[in-house]
Amino acid sequence: MIEFVVTVLITIVLMYLFRNRTHGIRKTWANLQTYLIGFKIITHGDISPKTTLLVMNHQSLLDIVTLEAIYPKNLCWIAKKEIEDIPLFGHIIPAPRMISIDRKDKRSIIKMLKEGKERVSEGRVLAMFPEGTRGRGDKLLKFQSGAKALAEKLDLVVQPALITGARYILDSQNFMANGGEVHVHFLDPIDPKADEQWFEKMYDAMNQTLQSNLNQA
Repeated sequence: MIEFVVTVLITIVLMYLFRNRTHGIRKTWANLQTYLIGFKIITHGDISPKTTLLVMNHQSLLDIVTLEAIYPKNLCWIAKKEIEDIPLFGHIIPAPRMISIDRKDKRSIIKMLKEGKERVSEGRVLAMFPEGTRGRGDKLLKFQSGAKALAEKLDLVVQPALITGARYILDSQNFMANGGEVHVHFLDPIDPKADEQWFEKMYDAMNQTLQSNLNQA
């Protein structure tokens, strides 16, 4: 996966050089990965144009590549601070103005809300993995509360998406890649104001979709 590492570094440099074109640069990079790795993306359901927060399960680094390749709007990923702290590669967060959060610092939620509001006002769609880390793929991990707070405080329209197949194609631990198919199931968008139990029901709907498609997981 040397080409993956090299193209990430090149992409970071390009995003610093062309700050107003980071969305197009990331999309070009993501589409290049589908060719280099040799995988196909299959979508189920519709991407809602009203979405301001995209919530997904997390299996592999390929999850981000997949969404960057297919999503029409400029995504703003909300990532843990540990990623930004990685030498060189950590610039993948500030270069395209993503949001990093320190889960050990309670003040981080204020930073996330402030920057999240700014990004949405710019027409970007916030994107996050509420599990907080990569799961095994056979069951969703417990969702952290950050996505719930973000959606309710900023009055966002939430669309859940369930990704399957990615963990079989890119081994995030050993950086081994194989061809195959990644499936993205877009569920119906949610208005948090309409149901106090929306977060729990969203988790159940996503987990049910995962269990129904374990042959892809």
